[in-house]
Amino acid sequence: MRCYNRADILEFDESKMEKLSVTIITKNEEKNIGRCLESLKWADEIVVIDTDSNDRTVEICKQYTDQVFSETWHGYGKQKNICAAKTQNRWILNIDSDEVVTPESAEEIQKVLKEGSQYPVYHLPRKNYFGDRWVRFGGWYPDRILRLYDKEKVRFSETQVHERLTPNDNAGTLKNALIHYSYADREDYIQRQDRYSTLYAQEKMANGFRANWTHLYLRPPFIFIKNFILKQGFMDGSLGLFLAKNAASYTYQKYAKTVTNNSSPLEGRKPDSLRGNK
Repeated sequence: MRCYNRADILEFDESKMEKLSVTIITKNEEKNIGRCLESLKWADEIVVIDTDSNDRTVEICKQYTDQVFSETWHGYGKQKNICAAKTQNRWILNIDSDEVVTPESAEEIQKVLKEGSQYPVYHLPRKNYFGDRWVRFGGWYPDRILRLYDKEKVRFSETQVHERLTPNDNAGTLKNALIHYSYADREDYIQRQDRYSTLYAQEKMANGFRANWTHLYLRPPFIFIKNFILKQGFMDGSLGLFLAKNAASYTYQKYAKTVTNNSSPLEGRKPDSLRGNK
């Protein structure tokens, strides 16, 4: 992949542009983090918070930034807020280690910061890859996600999983997509969905929630119909069928685990990887 520096992206008068900090949380991401950081060399600042990596993740990160910190695990939302608090700039781009910012997306982001933002937070579309295949249907594209934000006005909800930027009722939308290498293969997908469903159930149980029969027996088939038929997952062939079936399975698991004793307590539990769910 070609290395893109700030001069390659735009020839703006930088004195008039808001500076940008990129935040990344990591754990054992040596296979992905170099590709991610290479796509971010145009940013003004990169801040990484690592949690107990035992591979080359930290070593690789230090090749791109001296802002690499170690932090115990507090849950996805709080971890990202801790990372944002260590940045020097008001505007934040939060990126997962398995994502890549394209030159087109970088140019669009810099244009927003140069011309003056109209919103405190922005959606970015993502192209999600399953292995080497771009998944186009079944709700996997454009998969708009809030990632660019003014940290003085917006922050992450401090949830264990499925964290989101709030408030988000006044959000803009950018058009150029991030590249997201979401899952290596089907085994990777199944293992991570099992982990995410456990985290979801643990958090719901801690808040006193227990699933009822509608969650267990109506929602899963609805998810399958929505993803495979209404959102045309069938257009992705056998992969689309696999993803729709497993989205339904994940929905069942995350609710079923709130009414069983299979979920261990939240406190002290650390994920194997800090990448988000899809």
